[in-house]
Amino acid sequence: MRQLLLGLIFTAAAVPAWACQLSLEGPAKQGGMLIGSVPAGSKVSIDGRSIRVAPDGRFVVGFGRDAKAKTKVVALTPEGRTLACPVMVAKRQYQVQRIDGLPKRQVTPDPVAIARIKKDNAAIGRVRKLDTASTDFAVPFIWPVKGRISGIFGSQRILNGKPRRPHNGVDIAAPQGTPIVAPAPGVVALVHPDMFYTGKSVMLDHGHGLSSVYVHMSEISVKHGQRVGKGDEIGKVGKTGRATGPHLHWGVSLFATHLDPMLLTGKMPK
Repeated sequence: MRQLLLGLIFTAAAVPAWACQLSLEGPAKQGGMLIGSVPAGSKVSIDGRSIRVAPDGRFVVGFGRDAKAKTKVVALTPEGRTLACPVMVAKRQYQVQRIDGLPKRQVTPDPVAIARIKKDNAAIGRVRKLDTASTDFAVPFIWPVKGRISGIFGSQRILNGKPRRPHNGVDIAAPQGTPIVAPAPGVVALVHPDMFYTGKSVMLDHGHGLSSVYVHMSEISVKHGQRVGKGDEIGKVGKTGRATGPHLHWGVSLFATHLDPMLLTGKMPK
C-alpha cells in the first residue's frame, strides 16, 4: 500500500496514511492543490469525474475557496486493481469587508463596460478550458515578484449590501516597472493589452487544466504561444485597468476552480 506523502503545508485534516492507497502531495485545504502519482497507464477519477493522467502517472487535484469537506480520488491500474484515497479538505476562514454608501456607478458598471467585461471574461474562460498534456504543473512554484502582500485569496467585499466576487488570487504591491517572472514553466496562452478590470494581462498554461494569470502590468514581455521557463521575465508591475496603485494580481486556477497561489509557494521571501 502506498503511503500518503505529506507536503510541508499538508494539514492535519488530511486523510490518515493507512486509509490512502495513492501518493498525494500538497495542502489538503480549501484553495490547495495536490499532485498525485499512480502506476503508469492508470485511469484516475475524482468523485466519479475522470481527469487527465500523464504517461508517467502524475495528475493534479485542486480545491476551491468553498470546497466541500470530503472528496475521493480513485485510480484503476492497467492490471485492474482499484486504488482509492478519501481526502478530508480543511475549511478556512476568509476576510469579509462591508462598505456602504458608495455611488452606484462605482458598484455597477454601465452597459458599455459590461459588454467589454463579458468579452474579457470569455477570453479568460477559453484559456481556463485548456487541458494540455504538459506536466509543468508539477514544477515547484516561486513568487513572480517580491513585495508587500496587499490582497489575499478568498477575501470578499460587500458593497452597498451586495456581495462581490471573492478575491481569487493574491495582490503583491511593488514599484512600477518591477520585473515579473514566470513562477513555473508554461506556455503563454493569453496576451491582452487592455482589459477593463485587469489592464495589460498575461495567462500561462501549465498543463492538465492548470493556468495562471498576471494583471495590471505596465509592460508585457512575451507573445502568445511562447514557451517560458521558470524565472523568465513575462512583464513589469503596473497599475493598468482598475487599480489604485502599482501591484501584481497573481491568480492560479485548475480549470474554473480558483486556487490560492500562496499555498503553492509558501511565505514571501524577505
